[in-house]
Amino acid sequence: MKRERNSFLTPLVVEVMPSGKQFKLHYDFTYHWGKTKITVPAGFQTDFASIPRIFRIIIPKLGRWNKAAVVHDYLYQHPESGVKFEVGHIQWSRKGVDQVFLDGMEDLGVPVWKRYVMYFGVRLGGWTAWRKR
Repeated sequence: MKRERNSFLTPLVVEVMPSGKQFKLHYDFTYHWGKTKITVPAGFQTDFASIPRIFRIIIPKLGRWNKAAVVHDYLYQHPESGVKFEVGHIQWSRKGVDQVFLDGMEDLGVPVWKRYVMYFGVRLGGWTAWRKR
């Protein structure tokens, strides 16, 4: 069964912060995922994909997955906000947020092998960032 295609509704416009490692959103950024509209507010800072340096030879920090990574970062830090749902408010689980990341990468045309490597990476290592929130 093929899933419904989701869509990123706004362009991603960022400013590189002085550290060179963080990026600040200039405008609200919106992703329509199923019946859920996820809005990342202007001013939010992201590092895009948190890929350990040793693996960056295979998968660079920046790429086609940037938009999905911003939504993923935001929901990891704010699982209770930024979401408008047709039926009501939802509280995100870590697994649900990781699924949004996987689906977003598919919507952006990230090759299957890359998106699954990245997805399993956040499933295995994302618990540390999730616990920090």
